Amino acid sequence: MKATARILNGIEIAAQIKAEVAEQARALAARGITPGLAVVLVGHVAASEIYVRSKVKTCAELGMFSEMLTPPESVTTAELLELVAGLNARDEVDGILIQLPLPAHVDTRRLLEAVSPDKDVDGFHPINVGRLQSSASHGVQAGSALAPCTPAGIMEILRRSGLPVAGQHAVVLGRSEIVGKPVAMMLLNASATVTVCHSKTVEIGRYTRDADILVAAIGRPGFVTAEMVKPGATLIDVGINRVTDAAEVARFFPGDEARAAQFATRGSTLVGDIHPAAFALAGAYTPVPGGVGALTIAMLMKNTVAAAKARRGASAGRSEVAAAKA
Repeated sequence: MKATARILNGIEIAAQIKAEVAEQARALAARGITPGLAVVLVGHVAASEIYVRSKVKTCAELGMFSEMLTPPESVTTAELLELVAGLNARDEVDGILIQLPLPAHVDTRRLLEAVSPDKDVDGFHPINVGRLQSSASHGVQAGSALAPCTPAGIMEILRRSGLPVAGQHAVVLGRSEIVGKPVAMMLLNASATVTVCHSKTVEIGRYTRDADILVAAIGRPGFVTAEMVKPGATLIDVGINRVTDAAEVARFFPGDEARAAQFATRGSTLVGDIHPAAFALAGAYTPVPGGVGALTIAMLMKNTVAAAKARRGASAGRSEVAAAKA
């Protein structure tokens, strides 16, 4: 009889990480350092506003300083570059996050590259991308690359769940700059053998069926079916797709009364990039919701503390030593 697949609870792992970050923040506070995060939110996008408020709230809960800057949607690239330059110059700001997407008239790439690499807690700056590629470490440590939050969260799920990575065949579906490419590099740094599949890959199933670890990050609801999964594989579902069609809900969740009730109440439900039926074949999997998505803000907080320690921790420690000797 096949054992029940293990659910990798992202909410529990995120809580562990937040507790560790709070402890590190308290240790820094005892030395007169409060890690600080500045979030730039342009215009009024309801989903982005909710997400940013959650980040600000989490900072407060963990003993960190946060600041939200809300320039109008009409703001120019030049004005935003000036704003970022000011944040780069402020010592109390350890992390700078530009909430995406930005209005079409703003040069997003130019703005992201204007953020100081040492304050780039999203891990998008080319210098941090290069550091990640040349690093032998898959973690986020002072002095190493600040890694994109979602890929870093995936690695935390695997590590904290005691799942093997070295020597495993990891298949990544998706080649985005935010998830696909960086998680492939982090898996490679952790000594996995990595295959990256994308929209031009022919017969994706022949790769996914050989995956010990399958990371799905393509934004297509239920794309990975049970026939595409190797029995016993670890399935990491990054997709968060909102389903609003009753027929689709019935297709993804046949006989699931809880989902049906949720859909009846809200008019929608969430499904990942992996069809829920495939999870029955897995050795372990991340649910949607409650899986990878729960880690993103926790890893942002971890990156901000790491940036604070790298930027100000060492100098503060030298000052303490000098004071003790005086």
